Amino acid sequence: MSGDKLWDLDRQDLKAAIRTIPDYPKPGILFRDITTLLGDARAFRSAIDALVQPWCGAKIDKVAGMEARGFILGGAVAHQLSAGFAPIRKKGKLPHAKVSIAYSLEYGLDEMEIHSDAVVPGEKVILVDDLIATGGTALGAASLLKKIGADVVAACFVIDLPDLGGADKLREAGVPVRTLMSFEGH
Repeated sequence: MSGDKLWDLDRQDLKAAIRTIPDYPKPGILFRDITTLLGDARAFRSAIDALVQPWCGAKIDKVAGMEARGFILGGAVAHQLSAGFAPIRKKGKLPHAKVSIAYSLEYGLDEMEIHSDAVVPGEKVILVDDLIATGGTALGAASLLKKIGADVVAACFVIDLPDLGGADKLREAGVPVRTLMSFEGH
């Protein structure tokens, strides 16, 4: 989704606020670090405003964020939308009755959980995280939300790595995707 000329200028400012760390966590990877964006008040505000914009005035019941940067972004998006927040955590981190799902990573399988009462069946939920790469985590999170009855309205990310195909996989699974910027490569 694109916006007006002002948003295009903001998009360049946002992209400039992302730090790239070569060869992390392993050789050949360009790690896109959003902590620099989070530390810049103007860039952080612009990113949240851009993530929220399509749903201003819509009835969104919950925002779900994936551990850990999705908590930061998702909490701010939920606040702006006057929606509740539902954390999706790695296995073993939630204290109450929970539902879990296994999901694929580049290097194997992992599990994530959500409290079984985090979403009332039929609630409209937006999934938020900092980056979509191969899509394994996001697909798992969307499936987990649907498993407890959520209507997953969209998944939103600051960064898309289109060469890895995760956003396309999520769209193919029936979840609309909104990203603020993309970076070529890994």
